[in-house]
Amino acid sequence: MKRRIVLFFLILSIISVLPAQHIGEKDIICIKKNLEIIQAVAHMNLDVLFQKDDQIYIVAGVEDLIKLDKAEIAYSIESSRFTKLSESLISGQGGINGAYHSYLELEKDLYLLESTYPNLAKVEIIGTSHEARNIYALKISDNVQWDENEASVIFMGCHHAREWISVEVPYLTAEHLLENYRSDSEIKNLVDQSEIWFIPLVNPDGLVYSIYFYRYWRKNRRNNGDGSYGVDPNRNYGYKWGYDNIGSSSNPSSNVYRGPYPFSEPETQAVRDFMVGKDFRALVSYHNYSQIIIYPWGYTDEPSALDDLMHDMAEQMTNKMGQVNGNLYSFGRAGDSLYLTNGDTTDWGLGVLGIPSFTIELPPVDILSGGFYNSESDIMPIFQENLPAALYLIDWSVQQGHQSLPRPSPEFPTHPEPKTKDFNKK
Repeated sequence: MKRRIVLFFLILSIISVLPAQHIGEKDIICIKKNLEIIQAVAHMNLDVLFQKDDQIYIVAGVEDLIKLDKAEIAYSIESSRFTKLSESLISGQGGINGAYHSYLELEKDLYLLESTYPNLAKVEIIGTSHEARNIYALKISDNVQWDENEASVIFMGCHHAREWISVEVPYLTAEHLLENYRSDSEIKNLVDQSEIWFIPLVNPDGLVYSIYFYRYWRKNRRNNGDGSYGVDPNRNYGYKWGYDNIGSSSNPSSNVYRGPYPFSEPETQAVRDFMVGKDFRALVSYHNYSQIIIYPWGYTDEPSALDDLMHDMAEQMTNKMGQVNGNLYSFGRAGDSLYLTNGDTTDWGLGVLGIPSFTIELPPVDILSGGFYNSESDIMPIFQENLPAALYLIDWSVQQGHQSLPRPSPEFPTHPEPKTKDFNKK
């Protein structure tokens, strides 16, 4: 009884200091890990940050605390530890978010790459967000204005707003290719034989909100019409969308809310419409953190038709990455992790496009080493150790030529796009 009274007053205190749309997303909590806890947590749609030793760290709000209380799972609130950590890692030099790109800074720098290397780089607007921000793709190729019959590879970043480092790695990879095209024969050879695409910022509205209002914001900025905001773009893709309520949530206030229907969001629609019809051979979606390479399936713990191939490719990539700074990236099937996901980017890439698709969770390993608050001094080392993996993937795609890979057949019916009220439009 005493614990419930304490919980009640804790909820009141959170409500009193947070805007309505932030309720449920404020505190970082820690729970003790054992087999029973893992089984319980897997069915709660919790926003799991990471595991360390025998602890699980979670971004939790009112509804999550109530779930844990009903399940009689003890937890401790750790928010104050990480607020202090974040303040020590961002200097503020170069902008409100330091050396990290804001939306406007990225926009400027992408067009600067295009103007500096007009024969190699081209910027395309592939869609707009809920709040009318452009979603940009950058193409790199030797005949960049032409659509050639060459292997295409795509690198994406920032599906989740708080994952700032996931913008920097694809951007810096693109910049490196352009800056070294004339002087590095390996890079020239790869660029001449492929079309390399970068979408460094899938979720521009979310990034802006994360920078200016709430650092732990994860979703986009859809007005759900019930006082809550946001859909998780990485649960909104069409393959196995809504497969169950374990790998995503139907609750709009959840951090893993999948949206009202598959591809309901302009951000994921932009990626879909851009990719379908092109000859993509491989896909990488950058996230952070966990320092791991994972591949489909995420909706189930069963292997895919390309499981052996992607295992070998992930092993090759992690070996190359480890040779740079000595950081060891683990790798494995996504469905073998702590929790399942459905409607995510890489399951769609494999399940619909039939291409090897990888999520690279960038460093650090855990939040105690920085988490989402990577130090500005970590940006370049993280990019540098990921560069060999990107070059490997481009080269692998080129070497495939027109070889046909086994293409899994979509098993989940296509959902019609229902006529629903869009609260984001006036």
